[in-house]
Amino acid sequence: MALASPPVQDNAYAAALALLDRAPMIDGHNDLPFVIRQHREARGDVGVYDLGKVHAEGDTDIPRMQAGKLAAQFFAAYVPPKQKGPAGFALAQIALMRGILKRHAKVFRPGLGAADVLAAKAEGRIALIMTIENGSALDNQLDALDAYYDLGVRLMTLCHNDTTDWCDSATDAPRHDGLTAFGKDVIRRMNKLGMIVDLAHVSPKVMHDTLDVTSAPVVWSHSNAFSLCDHPRNVPDDVLDRVAGNGGVVMATFVPDFISQASRDWHRPAKDQYGKTPEGIDSAKAEAEIARTAGPRPKATLPQYCDHLDYLAERIGHDHVGVGSDFFGWINPDGLEDTSVFPALIAELIRRGWSEENLEKLAGGNTLRVMRAVEKAAG
Repeated sequence: MALASPPVQDNAYAAALALLDRAPMIDGHNDLPFVIRQHREARGDVGVYDLGKVHAEGDTDIPRMQAGKLAAQFFAAYVPPKQKGPAGFALAQIALMRGILKRHAKVFRPGLGAADVLAAKAEGRIALIMTIENGSALDNQLDALDAYYDLGVRLMTLCHNDTTDWCDSATDAPRHDGLTAFGKDVIRRMNKLGMIVDLAHVSPKVMHDTLDVTSAPVVWSHSNAFSLCDHPRNVPDDVLDRVAGNGGVVMATFVPDFISQASRDWHRPAKDQYGKTPEGIDSAKAEAEIARTAGPRPKATLPQYCDHLDYLAERIGHDHVGVGSDFFGWINPDGLEDTSVFPALIAELIRRGWSEENLEKLAGGNTLRVMRAVEKAAG
């Protein structure tokens, strides 16, 4: 993957750099641990992967995170939907993240709460906040949440692309009409522990069920506005209209098919009726066949991404919008290629007339507010 294009050097970009010098920038979702696990040479070895150098074939490393002025990064212990032994796999990914903290202690500090983000910002470090992506990691054992929390996990995405035993996915056939009774107990236990509930990947009915049950704000760590792009992973308006009442945050994502309707439509022949790649399908071959008949894949762009931010801010208020890149070493939009691009994103919003106050909320202020509220509601 090519490095990000040089940012436009204008007054807006300079103002963005200045703003991120004083305000914490928080990214709500990054799959680097899985990228390291899958890397053909590293195979999960943090030392072999060497985060200290620029990985031109990827999108996340220390030089570019620092260039992006990140103060905190939510890293995911992603568990594939059909993974055998999901708890063991999640634990291995948590161990990998703890390995990053140990090997790169001068760069990262453990992110166990909002105070750690502010401390990291003051120290010139990055708070590494561990998350689990896919509640299958519980193995249907509620007490597993307590163990994960004690290991440092501070957010869990309830499911991934497949419906689980207790949670309907946005990209699979529903089996439970939302959350089961056990699923609702998961929400209550996360609230009690002080673990953030993440509704990225869940069905709209699960979103509503969770908003009915939760006693703390929730987030969508990497989802966009369904009204602008009809991917089922995006948030519909009837759910968005409840976000402010909950105090939650929708963290808009960089995934092209969640940004661009043209990209989403181009990909449809390679997806199932639920919007995901069917099992046994070679994505590269399927996309090559689409390109042969439909032409090159339409690109998603930074301005299109900012259209989602504008829509969300207008619909649910500037207090409820954040950023969740979902960098995962794959194809990213023009202008949003890697973790160095956050100043360019802020600069684009400055050009659109966003105020400094609202930019600081977007960059990290809203996420910090949610973290504090979740911490306060625990007990």
